[in-house]
Amino acid sequence: MKLGLILNVIDPKIGGVLVFGEKGTGKSTAVRAIANLLPEIDVVKECPFHCNPRDQGSLCENCRTKINDGETLLIGKDKMRVVDLPVSATEDRVVGSLDIEEAIQHGKKKFDLGVLAQANRGILYVDEINLLDDHIVDLLLDSAAMGVNTVEREGISFSHPAQFILVGTMNPEEGELRPQLLDRFGFSVDIKGIKDPEKRIAIVKRRGAFEADPHGFLHEYHDAEMELSDRIVTARNMLPRVTIDDELLLINAKIAIALEVDGHRGDLTLMKGARAMAAFEGHEQVEKEDIRKVVEMVFLHRLKSLPFETTKKFNMDKVNAIIDETE
Repeated sequence: MKLGLILNVIDPKIGGVLVFGEKGTGKSTAVRAIANLLPEIDVVKECPFHCNPRDQGSLCENCRTKINDGETLLIGKDKMRVVDLPVSATEDRVVGSLDIEEAIQHGKKKFDLGVLAQANRGILYVDEINLLDDHIVDLLLDSAAMGVNTVEREGISFSHPAQFILVGTMNPEEGELRPQLLDRFGFSVDIKGIKDPEKRIAIVKRRGAFEADPHGFLHEYHDAEMELSDRIVTARNMLPRVTIDDELLLINAKIAIALEVDGHRGDLTLMKGARAMAAFEGHEQVEKEDIRKVVEMVFLHRLKSLPFETTKKFNMDKVNAIIDETE
């Protein structure tokens, strides 16, 4: 789960992470904890959408208007954010809303920010995403794929960038997502409670230490967190230089065919995930091990379920045989 989150921070185009798991296994804790590892980003000062000043193609309407009027966009720094979406959220709460009265009377577009605007260039976290209305999930996935949110009311429209990493958690016992929606997530991971007594003791002790002295606990792990954060920043900078040769692309294709996965989204995601993995490991050429480390996250939720099957089984032996094939 941690690796899936980190790789999505390195390359947000992977498509987010869906976390399956029993209740009480630390899913929400891990997602919220990633905030401390997120690097600072360049933003347009005072822009509510945290626009990227170095990418004019993704600016909001307000920032674009300033440029067209000859103004210079002031640049600042801000942390990437983790924004929560409650299960009870309405469409207006998600996409935002336009003040029609203001537009008609004064000719100005007044836009009330929704969750998609707040999450731009950050992480949008949805706990129990399977309990969301399917229409809301469609909105989230469409915005995540397009990178833009457009609101239209009474012939008036407003668009803003909505580039975020979508992270959802769900307990399969409480309901499933439609296969079409599952396929839109880049990665998925299946989290289970730990059966090793010693590791369970370690979990209890760490939680107890945190509750007894939160500041001291955070200080103890500060250096390790900063080291990992620096490694993520280095990987993000390296990513554009990472290449993958045709031999490894052929392996990707063979894996998708062997697992009988529909469509080509899995192939594309495996390529992106392997490149992010290579950058995280510090090499500019994708290797077989990079594919091996991400392949289950890419295809687990894309496997076809058998009748009455409650959990999907990923055949890693079959995948390893394909990866280890020699010419």
